Amino acid sequence: MNIPPELVCCTHRQSLATGDGKRVDDSDVLRCPAGCAIPVVGGIPRFVTDQYATAFGLQWNAFRKTQLDSYTGTTISRDRLARCLGGSLDVLQGKTVLEVGCGAGRFTEVMLAAGARVCACDLSNAVEANYANCSQASNYFVCQADVRQLPFAKQSFDFVVCLGVIQHTPNPEETMAELAKYIKPGASLVIDHYSYNYPSTRPRRVLRKLLLRLPPRMAKAAALAIGRLLLPFHKLSWSEKRGRWRLRRLLQKVSPLLDYYEAYPQLGRKLLAEWALLDTHDTLTDYYKHLRSVDEIEQCLTACGFVTWKFITV
Repeated sequence: MNIPPELVCCTHRQSLATGDGKRVDDSDVLRCPAGCAIPVVGGIPRFVTDQYATAFGLQWNAFRKTQLDSYTGTTISRDRLARCLGGSLDVLQGKTVLEVGCGAGRFTEVMLAAGARVCACDLSNAVEANYANCSQASNYFVCQADVRQLPFAKQSFDFVVCLGVIQHTPNPEETMAELAKYIKPGASLVIDHYSYNYPSTRPRRVLRKLLLRLPPRMAKAAALAIGRLLLPFHKLSWSEKRGRWRLRRLLQKVSPLLDYYEAYPQLGRKLLAEWALLDTHDTLTDYYKHLRSVDEIEQCLTACGFVTWKFITV
């Protein structure tokens, strides 16, 4: 993996290098001129450990390919990213992108295919899933890092992309302010956030409260066990047969399982079940779950110095 020119030491903000100054190998340690040493484990520079995002690391390594378009044979991730970019991926061609909260790489692989040079990072060890999925690309770099102290030169990227992340950080406003520091003048920040109409039903709220008291591995096992127990009932409702709508309406009220039957019928029954388990774990075990209105996001963007923005429902 090549070291991008934007990579710097978090403490001294100086360029990092290995022995040959160009590539990262598993035995390397990245060093800055001031003496900082960053370990490279599994071919990935590790600037931090998991902290509050352990559940996400477990999730994305367990469901490494689930949301990749290359795995599902759909364009769900591509279409969502294109909407967030204003309708087309062509704007990424030849551009530098910082992807914060990259997860397993559902958007990473799309941006790489669109011709961008991508520097991806995540707080959790989801970077291992991302690396396994995307490291074959020459225009790719990934590291484990915290959005509150990113190891990249400021004002150095054409796009900063942070999707499905900000609501899960300790302070969304601080996160947005940090992200804004890394785009070039006149460049683009691409973000999303849960709104106040997020479907947080009572069963999900109660279960989440209970699962967050458990160690992440136990919480993952419990969430997936609950999901697998409920899946057969949901599958019964995946039908156009008369009368099944009653079962579906009941499940939507009492079941904590997330179900994408109406949203993504193109996935088919096997992948619908896989997505249901993944996102049920996601919504029941996230340590932070903030909600914000459009007005609140606008106020934050204004405080960050942005003068134009566009909101899209995704």
